[in-house]
Amino acid sequence: MNIRSLTRGDGVVIGAAVVLFIASFLDLVGIDCPQGVDCSNFSSNAWDALGLLMSMFIAGIIGAALIVVGRAVPGRKVAGLDLGQFGVALTVFALWTAFWNIIDADNAGAGMILGLLSTIVLAAGAVATPLVPALKAPLVGAPKPQVASPYGQPGHPGQGYGYPGAQQGPYGGQPGQPQPSYGGPQPGQPGPGQPAQGGQPGAPGPKQDGSAGGNFEAFWFAVPVARPLYGEDGSPSPIAELAPGTWYLAVEQRGPGLIAQTQDGRRGLLQDTTGIQRG
Repeated sequence: MNIRSLTRGDGVVIGAAVVLFIASFLDLVGIDCPQGVDCSNFSSNAWDALGLLMSMFIAGIIGAALIVVGRAVPGRKVAGLDLGQFGVALTVFALWTAFWNIIDADNAGAGMILGLLSTIVLAAGAVATPLVPALKAPLVGAPKPQVASPYGQPGHPGQGYGYPGAQQGPYGGQPGQPQPSYGGPQPGQPGPGQPAQGGQPGAPGPKQDGSAGGNFEAFWFAVPVARPLYGEDGSPSPIAELAPGTWYLAVEQRGPGLIAQTQDGRRGLLQDTTGIQRG
């Protein structure tokens, strides 16, 4: 899973799920033990109460896992709901169970109290993440593109094709050799409208406009916010989600959109290209 696809809200959800798991091992009921009496046999945690364990602790942890997986693999559904939506429903159910169990408890122990607090944070983070801009921000910031150093030397030992900021020539060109300028006269060739050898007028160079039949030069880009990537065949369901902080390769212009390639080799149509950062 690409960690750069996670948001700050996902980080809150993950942290609350970890605390909820820890709370499942603590005592559910506080016992006032008389002096000189061994009360260790009277203590119990969530693993001794299967109903409470599954409906509160395990449900909350599974809900957090579904939210994170749904962020990394968009489009997957359970019972007609996206994985993230199903996970949010489970976290709210876990909070509902924790609230009424602590109301019904005569003397709530550390496990029940900590479980209630963690389910509150868990459900709040799951519900508020799509609504609060601060929680929608990426958990890990985008790396800065590397810039090639002067005199033709790379700015990083591993820099080359596939690294944003490296100087890329057109397809088929050799590093270190001057590349032809598309749309202009080539060395030794007449310009547009000028007669060539043998009296034939020179042909104009191809236009680099990104349209069909033109020459498109691939480039690296990053998106400012998470955006869906649709299939090249125009299907309405997204096949992936482009996450901020990750560099993707644009391989073709498709109208106002771009055909982008992810790290695992999948290709799709990015319809919204506003605000993208070119590498």
